[in-house]
Amino acid sequence: MIKYKKETWPNGLRTIYAPMTGTQTVTLLVLVGTGSRYETKNINGISHFLEHMFFKGTEKRKGKSQIAHELDAVGAAYNAFTDKELTGYWVKTDAKHTDLAFDVVSDIFLNSTIPAEEIEKERGVIIGEIDMYEDTPMRKIGDLFEALLYGDQPVGWDIAGRKEVIRSIKRQDFMDYLAKYYKSKNVVVAVAGHISLADAKAKVKKYFRTISSGAVIKPLPCKESQAKPKIKLSYKDTDQTHLVLGVRAYDLFNPRRWPLALLATILGGSMSSRLFIKIRDELGLGYYIRASASLSTDHGYFDVSAGVDKNRSEEAVAAIMAELRKVKKEGVTESEFKKAKDYIKGTTLLGLESSDEVASFFGLQEVVARQILTLEEKFSMIDKVKIGDLKKVAEDIFQNSKVNLAIIGPVKDEKPFLKLLKF
Repeated sequence: MIKYKKETWPNGLRTIYAPMTGTQTVTLLVLVGTGSRYETKNINGISHFLEHMFFKGTEKRKGKSQIAHELDAVGAAYNAFTDKELTGYWVKTDAKHTDLAFDVVSDIFLNSTIPAEEIEKERGVIIGEIDMYEDTPMRKIGDLFEALLYGDQPVGWDIAGRKEVIRSIKRQDFMDYLAKYYKSKNVVVAVAGHISLADAKAKVKKYFRTISSGAVIKPLPCKESQAKPKIKLSYKDTDQTHLVLGVRAYDLFNPRRWPLALLATILGGSMSSRLFIKIRDELGLGYYIRASASLSTDHGYFDVSAGVDKNRSEEAVAAIMAELRKVKKEGVTESEFKKAKDYIKGTTLLGLESSDEVASFFGLQEVVARQILTLEEKFSMIDKVKIGDLKKVAEDIFQNSKVNLAIIGPVKDEKPFLKLLKF
């Protein structure tokens, strides 16, 4: 199993080291405990916008082309990402070029100049990205569902922001945001791969020694309120209807997260799951169907997402609801239960064969939850789940007062769907 070492520096910077055998790569992942849920309405989208701006140049590297040229010259993989509770920057490279990875990532993270002229250029890029999401219902439906669940509060806003805000953000807004959240106590540096513990520590000390120190600021808590089923329609003249049907569930600290994960796996985690067999194989309603649990620090939900025949949308929702009612009433079988445990363990192990996945496995836990469960500890928690726990979770979350349905497609009337949302 993969071992790791965590260290907290005097300034509060948290570092995670996971030396690996059997790989020739090293991944450096820098995570910040801030994302779109930390924003106010007048700067909604700034977390993601800033992620883009970090690649626009430093004093040492004058532009994006130089940054990209250096990394491309050694065949490195690199990118950044923004979520609602975190932002990340990473490089994965041949271990021979580890110093380059540290030099580039630390430089853009600590020394980005955020040029005013580049902000103006990047506004169009961000707006183009927003338009791309709008034109991709399979991607957009998740945002629509979360907006339905959480409404007009930071956890309900789109990560990319609104176009009018993107057009109005000033350079000073970026500098204020940086000063507020990009502080040592809010940062995790994860290093995984073909590197010794001593070398990894030395490189973090060398390249991140100038990080700003400061306290961590918490976001506004998520407010949840629902008394009956809710539906949100977004009319679009598509050939397929995209939908997310889900229920409010638990946060990531709740012990019921483990039976919930198993329940999601049984219902829609694989090609042999109940919903895949019913919706795709038996009914031929559409190409993709899956179930998952999305858990955050103070809220969470279980959801089923699908793309189905636009003329059979009601049939699809009825079939999904029937499967959820069935598992609530009858629970799961012993064979499904065992298979789900083995499936989660197997897919987790397969994912952790690469240095970037290992860095993410440890780093994401630390930055969001501020606690790390090892692989053995996670598997132990799964093993402790009893088959009856899944039925108890289903009985708890599959309630009329918790169910929500978001739809993108050629649908105008919500009434037929509202009649179907009953447990």
